[in-house]
Amino acid sequence: MRVKGILHWMHLNATPWLTLYSWHRKRGHQALEQIGIWPHYQGRSMHDRWSSYDRYLCTHSLCGAHLLRDCLYVAEQEKQPWGQAMFDLLLAMKQAADRWRLQGASAVPTPEREQWLAQYFAILAAGFATHAAQAPPPGSLQPKRQGRKKQEASKNLLDALLKRADQVLGFLEDLSVPFTNNLAERDLRMVKVQQKISGTFRSDDGATAFCIIRSYLSTMRKQGRSMLAAIAAVFAGSPFPIAWATE
Repeated sequence: MRVKGILHWMHLNATPWLTLYSWHRKRGHQALEQIGIWPHYQGRSMHDRWSSYDRYLCTHSLCGAHLLRDCLYVAEQEKQPWGQAMFDLLLAMKQAADRWRLQGASAVPTPEREQWLAQYFAILAAGFATHAAQAPPPGSLQPKRQGRKKQEASKNLLDALLKRADQVLGFLEDLSVPFTNNLAERDLRMVKVQQKISGTFRSDDGATAFCIIRSYLSTMRKQGRSMLAAIAAVFAGSPFPIAWATE
């Protein structure tokens, strides 16, 4: 988003019960520190693999929708068969989690979960084997310039899926964990609507006011309040109180 013509970033912290919009000149650690949620948060956060989040010691889960897009890219652009296999497996695991959740279970049963894990790591093993087979022999290529060679997207994804397997697969062990962070994506839609209508914010105060108003209205909607009544209450001088947690 742009404020006074200068690129800024909209940050969103959301739960099914609360929404907080914040804007900042920076995208990473400096912004997260100033907004103040991440330094104190002790629950589970669902997000993409943006490295700034990894500084914080809460429990992390990786968004399945982002991983699915990454797998498709690897399959279609880098022609890696394991990418399609992992795409199909993640979708199948999501469907299994949905099925057990509907039955009132708190986790996918251990025997079935172990079968999913075995398939997951078998696909990773195949991916690493493919990558090793395609890599040029050491010393066969002379780099044009010094420095570390950039890894292919497929290798980056393989590394993430292996090293962060617990963050990828947390939704199997705890069915209260969603497969994606689509909640946040939905909450951000109104920001895109504002951009399409206005294109930019003309002042810092305007951007701040937008974040406050949208945070309040989104939270009221999640808590079952009428948005029109919530706005009327503000103009009457008595904004609706915010419930900080479900009963």
